[in-house]
Amino acid sequence: MKGWFDAFRDDGGPTLYSFSNRTPVTGDVSIVAVSVLFTTIYVAFLVIFPGVRKQRFTTFTTVTLSLFVGLVILITRLGSAWHVAHSSILAPYKAFSREKLPAKMGAHIGLMHVNITLTALPIGNWTPPDIDFNERFSWNAADDMGQSYKNSLRRGLPYPILTVAEYFSLGQEGFAWGGRYRAAGYYASILLWASLASWLLMNLLLVAVPRYGAYMMSLTGALLVATDIGYYFLLPKRPLTIIVEGGQLQFHLGWCFWLVLVAGLI
Repeated sequence: MKGWFDAFRDDGGPTLYSFSNRTPVTGDVSIVAVSVLFTTIYVAFLVIFPGVRKQRFTTFTTVTLSLFVGLVILITRLGSAWHVAHSSILAPYKAFSREKLPAKMGAHIGLMHVNITLTALPIGNWTPPDIDFNERFSWNAADDMGQSYKNSLRRGLPYPILTVAEYFSLGQEGFAWGGRYRAAGYYASILLWASLASWLLMNLLLVAVPRYGAYMMSLTGALLVATDIGYYFLLPKRPLTIIVEGGQLQFHLGWCFWLVLVAGLI
């Protein structure tokens, strides 16, 4: 029977997926999973909330704030928007090439990684095909960034991405930016894990001993604010500006930083 099971098959053989063009990353699976988990818990709470008879406002406010703070802690720990930069560039796609590529470039720094994006911009009615990159470079260990940079050279990533990645290569060619960002992310990550432990204990105490639960809530907020303060002061004292042909990336604090601050203050 033809038409049902012969799609993508050559001469009756097994299905061959020979299209080598992978789709670009459009979202973080870990963040989506955490968001779905907390949303499911909150929807379940809203379903049973009409059955609450006493202290309805207090119960609703406490649960809402608690879930919001827990979600913020996990999302910002995984997120890539603590320090961000965007710019339009006009640069060669590969080294020693005279052909210029108009593109939008971004650098998104997380606590333990940096995501570098490169998307081609349309030229008139024509858009350059297959140029939509989202590359992650991690620095969990001291030599991870250097190894990631060497691997990107072997893979032949676009020249603008290599230019940005070189700035974060720890101790490579005189650049120390990566070390500063790694230190800031390391201590911020420790404080976020401490905030998560405090948040879990807060939820237990709010059920058993509400008074001590309120104390733990204050401690959780203080740890979140301390996370932002520590991260801010550990950032490079001289603001990082990356010059790419046709533009420059100037970094500023991203939504992860501000979300942690809001969660800590409330």
